[in-house]
Amino acid sequence: MKEQKIDPWGSKEIKIDEKLIKEFGLKKFDENNPPISHYFFNRGIIVAHRDFEAIENCINNKKQFIQLTGIASSGPLHLGHKVDIDVYLLFRKLGAKSFFVVSDIDAYVSRPDSKVPSLQKAKEYAVDIIANLMALGVPKEDIYVQSRKEPRYYEFAFEVSKKITENEFKAIYGHLNLGKISANLLQYSDILHLQLKEYFGPTPTITAIGIEQDPHARACRDLARKLPYKMKIPSFVYFLHQAGLQEGSKMSASIPDTAVFLNDSSQEIKRKINKAFSGGRESVELHRKLGGIPEVDKSFEILFYHHPDDDFIKKIYGEYKSGKMLSGELKKICIDFLTKFLLTHQEKIKKNKKTAEEMVFGK
Repeated sequence: MKEQKIDPWGSKEIKIDEKLIKEFGLKKFDENNPPISHYFFNRGIIVAHRDFEAIENCINNKKQFIQLTGIASSGPLHLGHKVDIDVYLLFRKLGAKSFFVVSDIDAYVSRPDSKVPSLQKAKEYAVDIIANLMALGVPKEDIYVQSRKEPRYYEFAFEVSKKITENEFKAIYGHLNLGKISANLLQYSDILHLQLKEYFGPTPTITAIGIEQDPHARACRDLARKLPYKMKIPSFVYFLHQAGLQEGSKMSASIPDTAVFLNDSSQEIKRKINKAFSGGRESVELHRKLGGIPEVDKSFEILFYHHPDDDFIKKIYGEYKSGKMLSGELKKICIDFLTKFLLTHQEKIKKNKKTAEEMVFGK
């Protein structure tokens, strides 16, 4: 059977189901017996992995392991990005030596000019992203910007380029776009360079990604085997993406009404949540009788991904499912939760802006 191609740069929502897990050769986490007690595992948000056993062994035996995560600076951050950051903070808390790359070069060369017209624009987005990262609790020391990395990193990217052929790249991605090729070489280097002797040497590494990034993961693992540095094969965990605010959509900076952005005003939050797809019935009477459908309700989904209290999530799920809670009441809970969090977050961003500018542009 022909394996489906997925586009790491696309905006189409991709579901992680049993068929896809089997097709891609992933292993599924057991929700009833999660390896880590955290709501990302308890709720099945982190759903599958490649070689997580190596990382679990490091966590349980207090051995060194490395985490690398990144975001391309191609636009403002939204709640979908916050999931990446929250997963990063989880593994950091579990003991990972952690690095967060803000990929300004990648963002510029792999995105169309209509989205990122210049490297300067990618750097401006990078400032905003770093200020957000620090506001969410990522230490300044963890963060680096691609364009300001040291020479060894770029030397290594050229080494990597000799270990992947034109045919291999085309087989993985389905095209030979030069901008995306150069972006990918940096992405592979981001994950693998930390195992060079100049950094930590061969060490287990973990990167958390959405399923659409799996082509990068597979290429990276293959390159680790080919490079002459006796590298440990990188491990990956796969998390479910929070969907967009409309049915069947993915949160995307390109389509603003699909996403709640971390810089949205309280008025904008209220407008977007009130317009978001609902799992309510056609009338109050019918809703009371049949109950709501939390599984498709976007307000519930936001709380499911971002509210840390498992008991609270179970409670509102039960009340909405039974018809006791109406759609308007659920939307209000979501609006209040987001407004409180984002207003506090936005104040923290302001305090970090100057530091972020220095990290991107220098003092």
